Amino acid sequence: MRSATQFLLSALAPAQFPQARLPEIAFLGRSNVGKSSLLNALVGAKAAKVSSTPGRTRAINFFLVLDESTRRRCIFADLPGYGYAKISKSISAQWPQFVEPYLAGRETLALCVCLVDANVPPRPTDAQLLEWLSAAGRRFLAVATKVDRLSGNERARNLAALKKGLALDEILPVSAKTGYGLKELWARIEAAATSRGSSRR
Repeated sequence: MRSATQFLLSALAPAQFPQARLPEIAFLGRSNVGKSSLLNALVGAKAAKVSSTPGRTRAINFFLVLDESTRRRCIFADLPGYGYAKISKSISAQWPQFVEPYLAGRETLALCVCLVDANVPPRPTDAQLLEWLSAAGRRFLAVATKVDRLSGNERARNLAALKKGLALDEILPVSAKTGYGLKELWARIEAAATSRGSSRR
């Protein structure tokens, strides 16, 4: 997909969220899961800042995404990472004040893309997030990043372990580096955004 991306704003409180008009896709994951790299690979531009230090994203960053072929628009929401020990507790303590209200109450939220590292065993924080989203009735898609670092056998073994450990029926493998899986991920995003957009008419 060819897309044009525009940064809208960073929000640290619900009052700062943009007006809820377009379908929104939220990206969530641990602080070192490669979220910014995946976002940039999806839109084909350096929209999200990639840092060598995990945990740099401390607000919800909103981006307007325009499909240049269909002219359909949606919003990507880049949420702060979690689970990184070096992040200040005073900062992480603020996250429930705006992250949880966003996930629980945002009426235009069409899909939560939940990222896990294909090279790392299932983590309790990832399981807790998926359980929370399920209890909240949120539609989510689990995506395993950095699969380019694994051989075919390793990939199959690690994905099976993630599905079992996180109690998932499906997990989509992707690589921001090689582009593996990005076309299917875009298809799932577009389907969710289209469904949400239609339901609001």
